[in-house]
Amino acid sequence: MKRYRICFLGFGNVGRALARLFVSKSTELREKYDIEWEIAGVATRRMGWRASEKAIDVTQLLNGSDETATVHGIDEWLALAKPDVVFETTSLNPETGQPAIEYLRKSLQAGAHTITANKAPLVYAYDELNKLAIAQGRRFMFEATVLDSAPVFSLFRETLPAVRVRGFSGAFNSTTNVIIETMEAGRGFDEGVKTAQELGVAETDPSHDVDGWDSIMKVCALARVILQVPLLPSNVRREGIRGLDSATLQAARAEGRPYKLVSRVVVNADGSVTASVRPEQVAASDPLGGVRGTSLAIHFELDVMPGLTITSHRPNLQSTAYGLLADFINAVNTD
Repeated sequence: MKRYRICFLGFGNVGRALARLFVSKSTELREKYDIEWEIAGVATRRMGWRASEKAIDVTQLLNGSDETATVHGIDEWLALAKPDVVFETTSLNPETGQPAIEYLRKSLQAGAHTITANKAPLVYAYDELNKLAIAQGRRFMFEATVLDSAPVFSLFRETLPAVRVRGFSGAFNSTTNVIIETMEAGRGFDEGVKTAQELGVAETDPSHDVDGWDSIMKVCALARVILQVPLLPSNVRREGIRGLDSATLQAARAEGRPYKLVSRVVVNADGSVTASVRPEQVAASDPLGGVRGTSLAIHFELDVMPGLTITSHRPNLQSTAYGLLADFINAVNTD
């Protein structure tokens, strides 16, 4: 039975949910997969770079009473913690993907399987990080980046060989779903934002969501990994939901063709892609027509079947954490 030393780069809501999930799944990990684990390092802006040669107490870490010594920067952190696996859940930087890319690069160079929930490294550095992981005999994994725990990348990697994707459309953002549905009920944009924040799906500043940047990053990540097209955010037509008003949304809902923030990619005959993120009216018969509330979905158009739709119903923090945990199990099973 192998005991894995794990580290958390970022320990916000998702990181904490992952730590709790490790605790609740400990018996199953041990009995079904011969996996034991211990936390060797945690790094956040507030806590600094904390690492230990011994296991860090999970209970103390979660309740804020842990006093593990701090070191200076990621190099010292990795050298002291000696992780087998690093989980990266730091903040999204849609412009460059830094510093997450550098953290992931150094983690792989240190010999750790590296698992991220951050979309930007896929957009700006997927090829580099994937090649580095292969050279190191490690895995670079990222299932939680697009549809929380719903299998998207692993579906194509493991179960759909030789399929050709002709395009896809998706409802990728819970915050905009909630805001639009709140406004359909006759309330205002700000009330919709507040509702999304109370549900835990919107940040204090919801700009990345409502202006389409979160969805664009997911579109570009999918294009890079599944289509093998280096699509950049500047190449995606973007329109957020700020221009929508309650009257327009109510009329569209009454018509049976409500608005959603739809991400769409079409593969052209020459292999290039056309991509957009913008509000669109969606009919009930559309594969995205049943997406409500915090649910997310993606519909693929394939050469060997008319279509394939994956829906994540009402995902939450535990769903995202499970995507990271599933990547962990799949990564270490290759050791």
